[in-house]
Amino acid sequence: MLFDKEEKFKVIFDKIQEKQTEQNMFNMFLETYPTEWKQLKVTFSKFNRSKQFGKTIPLPKPEMSLRKEIRVWLKKQ
Repeated sequence: MLFDKEEKFKVIFDKIQEKQTEQNMFNMFLETYPTEWKQLKVTFSKFNRSKQFGKTIPLPKPEMSLRKEIRVWLKKQ
């Protein structure tokens, strides 16, 4: 879960010189906010380890989750 994602995506959007695509924004997010990215991965990993055997709760991987949030944000622009 990202906090202040609207603000972060706006900062990234303004930083990118070339065309603002999902891939460009994803790469820039990793460069600009490495601690937030690490926290997303840690949260995902903790959740996967805490699941009980045999019970599945679908949780998208951090890469997929972040890309989806960027895609949704770009559509609003």
